[in-house]
Amino acid sequence: MDANLHSPQRLLIELRIEHADLDDLIDRHLIATPADDLVLRRLKKRRLALRDRIALLETALEPPEPA
Repeated sequence: MDANLHSPQRLLIELRIEHADLDDLIDRHLIATPADDLVLRRLKKRRLALRDRIALLETALEPPEPA
């Protein structure tokens, strides 16, 4: 059971959820408040870093294609 808590698949799911949460936060921030460019840039930079981690993890989990 503990192995499932730390599996790469679970990490991937958690990263996707965090990325979706950041998307929602950015959208709400754009609608609800006057543009705070610094906060918005930081959120977008964090979202981009998450997307990069997700892509690396997906690549590591996918089996290599036969030649």
